[in-house]
Amino acid sequence: MTDSQAATAPERRRRPRIMLHLACVAVSLAMAVPLYLIALAAFSTPDALNEFPLSLLPTQVSADTMSSFLDSVGVLPGLINSLQVGAGALLLSLLLGVPAGYALARYTFRGRDAYQLFMLLSRALPIVVLSVPLAQLFLSTGLYDSTYAVVLLHTALALPTTVLITTSVFVAVPPDHEEAAAVFGATSLTTFFRVVLPQTLPGISAAALFTFVTSWNEVLGAAILTLDRRTLPAQVLSTLGNSPLAYRYAGGFALVVPALVFIALMRRYLLNMWGTTLR
Repeated sequence: MTDSQAATAPERRRRPRIMLHLACVAVSLAMAVPLYLIALAAFSTPDALNEFPLSLLPTQVSADTMSSFLDSVGVLPGLINSLQVGAGALLLSLLLGVPAGYALARYTFRGRDAYQLFMLLSRALPIVVLSVPLAQLFLSTGLYDSTYAVVLLHTALALPTTVLITTSVFVAVPPDHEEAAAVFGATSLTTFFRVVLPQTLPGISAAALFTFVTSWNEVLGAAILTLDRRTLPAQVLSTLGNSPLAYRYAGGFALVVPALVFIALMRRYLLNMWGTTLR
């Protein structure tokens, strides 16, 4: 190998890494720029939003837009309802999905593969197809216009994905670990909670993240199933047509922040699942 070829070899190895870094930067900017623009508009004065061309720098920073949005009728109750619905759907989805995923990963039974495909049918149907029959059902049972109805709907939407995610992470845990725990006298429940569950926390966290974000962003089903107990996205949607521009930007910012906070809290578990370590 000549000296010129030896010199170009490291450069060839660096090119894929540079391209990968550039792609990551481009994707990050594609996600960060809309968030920045929404935050800029939410904390600008109404006069600044009506200027043309709009400034990309914070020239007239003010909390009046956000404060007026939060003081609007139904916003704070809608925020509380959204948090209750998201937490309820998350807990119910994990309580049902984690044992189901473990059963699918560890036991073989007739119709196992067909059952997994059947669970995905609820995701293949449009939300309206599920919401209208559920509205009729909840009207007859007295659950209509309650957060419990929306929790059940969001759980039905997120549960198939939760089961499939947890099934894949339980499959990755070697059965030898459970057999070793049984040899030392551990019961099935002790083995699950002290041996299997700690190894699958990153995957379960990913399922929890998906459930919460799905529940927080879902709007059509919540708007159909509620009138006075609407979630924040449904409340914003119902008043969006007659709202000023500042209200819309403030509403967009209020809808984005809780999901970002939840993602930040679950970040450590997600990085562990992806095999990434921060140093």
